[in-house]
Parts: sequence; structure tokens; C-alpha cells
Amino acid sequence: MKNSPTIARLVRRTEQWRHAGPENAPPKEAPVLRPRALTSADLIGDGRRRPKVIVVGSGYAGLGVLQYLEARLPAHAADLALVSPVDHLLYTSLLPQVAAGDIEPRHLAVSVRGTLRRTVSHLGHVTEIDPTARNVTVLSRAGVPFTLAWDRLVLAPGAHTRTFDIPGLAEFGLGMKNLAEAVFLRDHVLRQMAYADAAVHEAERRAHCTFVVVGAGYTGTELAAQMRRFTMKALAQFPRLRSDQVRWLLLDLAPKVLPELDEHLGIGASRVLRERGVEVRLKTSVQQVRPDSVTLTSGEIIPTHTLVWCAGVTPNPLVSSFGAETVRGRLVVDERFRVPGHAGVFALGDAAAVPDSTRGGVPAGQTAQNAVRQGTAAGRNIAASLGYGAMRPYHHRDLGFVVDLGGADAVANPLGLRLSGVPAAVVTRAYHLLALKAGTNRAYVAADWILGALMKPRTVQLGFLPPPHATIAQVEQTELYQA
Repeated sequence: MKNSPTIARLVRRTEQWRHAGPENAPPKEAPVLRPRALTSADLIGDGRRRPKVIVVGSGYAGLGVLQYLEARLPAHAADLALVSPVDHLLYTSLLPQVAAGDIEPRHLAVSVRGTLRRTVSHLGHVTEIDPTARNVTVLSRAGVPFTLAWDRLVLAPGAHTRTFDIPGLAEFGLGMKNLAEAVFLRDHVLRQMAYADAAVHEAERRAHCTFVVVGAGYTGTELAAQMRRFTMKALAQFPRLRSDQVRWLLLDLAPKVLPELDEHLGIGASRVLRERGVEVRLKTSVQQVRPDSVTLTSGEIIPTHTLVWCAGVTPNPLVSSFGAETVRGRLVVDERFRVPGHAGVFALGDAAAVPDSTRGGVPAGQTAQNAVRQGTAAGRNIAASLGYGAMRPYHHRDLGFVVDLGGADAVANPLGLRLSGVPAAVVTRAYHLLALKAGTNRAYVAADWILGALMKPRTVQLGFLPPPHATIAQVEQTELYQA
């Protein structure tokens, strides 16, 4: 599953009780750690003031670190601070359902201030790190730079859409990494259908109703399946359009759908895509993007006004600007999340190549499941660096994955059990509710699903538009790091 703190905790406790007996069951309240003697490797600050821990990024990894430290560290042990451009944790696993109109955008945003109590939050982007002076430069949302000093720096800035040097991609492609992009895509699709409904010529109608998704991984597969379903339901509002005029294509250079996952998941997802009428083109990508067409690597030209780029992610540009060693764009760290050569600096999540000791040191995948577990593990090691508890290497146990294809269709393999159809959909929806970190968000998302099953879809545009001629980098604000 993509991220599963609750499920992982239940599995771990069950194994403990089975081997050690119920008398060793963990207490309900997290115990506050007691200090231990510091070693020379722990002493980073001046030893006289309270150390300051700065966490960069409010995603699964960063928020997990702070939740652990708030729960386990005494209040006097350290000052905690968070730097993030947003005041929420975005549950990205359900972004395709925002684009498809099944979930309201705010319901996927878990409030940071509602989750953390002791942490001071700073809204802004960290644009520069000085490991010698041990401070970071932050560009506030108002465009005003300021600096923050640190004794422990935790880098978990997440990732952005990975693009390639394909002519026209940056200018005309659409991303799917944040709420703004998801909501805009929904508006864009409805806008294209409205243009097609008013068009006179058949070729023009078909071009407006043709949508191309690149990347048959998690996001691309779920998006193509759910958006095809969304547009078929929306046809009732466009009387001059026919179902055969609406065309969705899913492209990937890989030889199969969901290439990084269990073959069962890829086969099941491919079947649903075919049944819904999505054209799957494997071993195929794009070589040029224009405002009114896409040229495939096969040489075929597809008339379209929509290309959604879901071909993977790349670490936040802050990582490359830090100056530490990287592997495939991710910071090199040891199995305890420490950045070699930079005392007091830790990194995790999409930004770090965290070695998984259960897989012979192979870097853990860039999945939310890993980010959630790394948050807790890194929090433990950061507390240990402050003299509370002991460090442990990162261990990952795969609990399986879920792929939500919309409606009653899904594929899943929880704990190795292969599911598809309604059983998989039930498990998938239950898992997503468990994975959301706030009860309020769970209630809202569950209500969205119930209302969606009972009510007709609302096919109205919300009027979201990006800045004129905005690129994917500008929408995701990665241009802030460009020299």
C-alpha cells in the first residue's frame, strides 16, 4: 500500500504479541524518552542553549518526523520548526479523484497547525543551506528572505514532476502533483468538452475531446481510468457530443502498465482500462508537444489540446543545490538518514536515497509508504542524536499496494493477497481512510464518496486558471531554485 502507518503498526504489534505474549503489549500512550549520555558525534551545538531542529517540508516524511519528536521528546529537549510553502499535508494518493470531481480539494489537505502543537511553522521555500554557519535562507510567500539557525536540519522537501527535454512539453504539458494542477485539469477537461460541443467541424470536435496521459505508473493509470469515467458521465451535459468522439490515451515506454508493481496489479488495471475504452500505447512516448497536437515516438500525430505528464517525479531542486553527494538526484544518506560529511543533517523521503537494510542496502522507493515509515524512523534517530533513545537502521516491510481505478474498480495486493473488482475497491477505500492523518478529513472524504454514489455529478467549471503561458516548473514553483 502506498502509505500505511496504522496498518504497519497493527502488523508489528500483532507479531510482537504472538512471539512475546500479551504481557509485552505496547502502552497506549507514547512514552517520553529519557536522556542518555551524549557521544562526540551527538555534540553539534554549543552545549549551553536548547538545540533547534528545523524540518524542511510538510509531506508524509517531514510531518512524520515532527509528530514523533513532539510525542517522544520532552518540551525542554529542543525547539522544533517547520519550513514549508503550504500549511498542510497533501494526501497525493487521491489527487486523481480531485481531478475527476469525486473529492473536494480541501478534503485532502490535512492541517499542519491542527496536527502539530509545539512546532513553529514558517511559510516559505528554503532556497539556500549553509552547512558551515548552520543556517538556512527562507524565501517567504511574500517574497521576503530571512534566515533560520539550526542544530539539526531535516531535509524532506519532497519531489516535483520530472520532465525531459521534449520540445513543447514544459510549455504545453499539464502536471499532476498538487491541488492546483488537479483542479485546473478538471476545469480544462470540461472546457475542452464545451469547446467541442460548440464546434462545427467533426475534426475540431475530436481534437478537443482527445486527452493524452503520459506515464502508466500509479498516477497516470489511476488518472486515465478515472478521468475516462468522469468524461463519459459528463457527456449527459453536452448533447451534441457522442461517446465515440471522446478519446483517452495512456502512453508509457515500459512494456506493461504499472511496471514497478506486482504483475497481477498491472494485468488487472490493463483490463479495466480496456473495458472503459482507454487506448493503452506501451513502448511509446511523445517526441513533441504543440498547442493543438502531440507527436508520438512512433511518428504518429495525435490532434489534441491536452497532454498530462505523469512520467515520474524528481527530487526538489533544493537537493542538488545543497552540494552533498547525490545518486539519481537524491541525497546519499546512511541507513540512519544521516548525510555523510554534514554533521547534524538528516534527509529522507523523495529527497534521499535511503538504503533499505532488508534489501541489501538498495535505496528505498519514492513512495508514500516509504515516506511515512521513514518519518517515524528518522524521528527516532534525530531524538537519539539529541541524547534521547538509540539510533536504529531503516527497515522496510512491503505491506502491498492499492490502485484505485474509480467506481467499483480497483486492484490491490494487501499482505500478498491478490484482489480485484469490488473487494479490492472496498480494501482500497478503507485503506485511504486509514491513511489520512485526521479524523475530519476522513469524514469529509467518506461523505464525498457517499454523495458521489447517490447524486448526479456536478459538471461545472470552477474558473481556475494558471498564469498566462505558465510552465509546469512555474506552476510547481521550482523556478525559485534556478540560478
